[in-house]
Amino acid sequence: MDILPILSTLKRHKTAAGLIVLQIALTCAIVCNALFLIFQRVERITAETGVAESELVTISLSSMARVENPEPQTQADLAALRQVPGIASVTLTNQFPYGRSSNNSGVRLVADPKQSSRVVGGHYTIGPDFIKTMGLQLIEGRDFEANEFVAGSSLDANPDPRVPSVIINKKMADRLWPGESAVGKAIYVYGTEPQRVVGVVKELPSPNPGSQDENALHTMMFPVQPSFRGGNFMIRLAPGANPETVLKAAGEKLLANSPGLRRVLRDQDSILKLRNGYYRQDRSMIQLLAGVCVGLLVVTAFGIVGLASFWVQQRTRMIGTRRALGATRGQILRYFQTENLLLSTAGIVLGMVGAYGISLLLMRSYELPRLPLVYLPIGAVVLWALGQIAVFAPARRAAALPPVAALRGG
Repeated sequence: MDILPILSTLKRHKTAAGLIVLQIALTCAIVCNALFLIFQRVERITAETGVAESELVTISLSSMARVENPEPQTQADLAALRQVPGIASVTLTNQFPYGRSSNNSGVRLVADPKQSSRVVGGHYTIGPDFIKTMGLQLIEGRDFEANEFVAGSSLDANPDPRVPSVIINKKMADRLWPGESAVGKAIYVYGTEPQRVVGVVKELPSPNPGSQDENALHTMMFPVQPSFRGGNFMIRLAPGANPETVLKAAGEKLLANSPGLRRVLRDQDSILKLRNGYYRQDRSMIQLLAGVCVGLLVVTAFGIVGLASFWVQQRTRMIGTRRALGATRGQILRYFQTENLLLSTAGIVLGMVGAYGISLLLMRSYELPRLPLVYLPIGAVVLWALGQIAVFAPARRAAALPPVAALRGG
């Protein structure tokens, strides 16, 4: 179709055409960035942690009186929990994914404590069976051996503690020794003696999954078992076990397992429940941004429909003349669709420039990543399709006008 008559007509309606172009440009700029932010949040929410989340619950408790030697009570608690129906395995840890506390440490590759850390990583202190209980995948090396575990309370007052080994996640291994096996390598976190890497797990999430902070990406485990006072019991459910039932039974078991020592339950939660709360703000942001996108697209669509309907009324005589000269309904329909395509394209070009500018502003103000270029054609396709759908009904009405009626109406 020859677009010169269309351009000539648009020149006579510069104000209306300019307004719809600006509306499309604004929608394009905002929708492109909003879609990027939505997909970022969705990716964060759906990211795998490598942990058997659906099978895990956690319990923590506090004592009402100071316990000088908490280790015997801790071992008795672990033994008591293993007797609770529905519990497949249990361990202790200082922190866990989606938890309220986060412990991080600097990692050196040399003994000199004056040397700066090579990396900062999430610092897990754990008891036996942690890898099995959490459902982690060991991809290199081995698990901790029984003789490597030390009691956390025995290290607190030691100015130069001895911890023999460490297990790290794959991201930390690649960060410290790219292209090499990490097993057998030494790091320095505790004291002046090295901790040898005995294993590498595929994933070990920090308490803040989804964060791009260094200490959230790089994590490590040490065979330093916390006591019941400062640790959290991590419980893996047996197949078919009900989390609420197991949590209730486990809590009652722990409280009844310390005669003469009054204790209170501090927290009882499933990991899935904690995950749901952790990502609540992300889901709210997705809903808000999706609402903004839908609202802008609806307003833009109504603007296109209104403008096209107005122009159909204004061009009734032109339509009748073209029909009388032999133009088919399809040609009239394509005329208005082509006109909308030109307006949409002009708006999209301006919108892409605006989208990039908004992305730079977000990068500078909120440290967000740059808008990937792939979102620009996505936004363009959405708006092109929206324009064609919105203009179809007015264009079809114009094409359906009989030539005689159109000429008489003009």
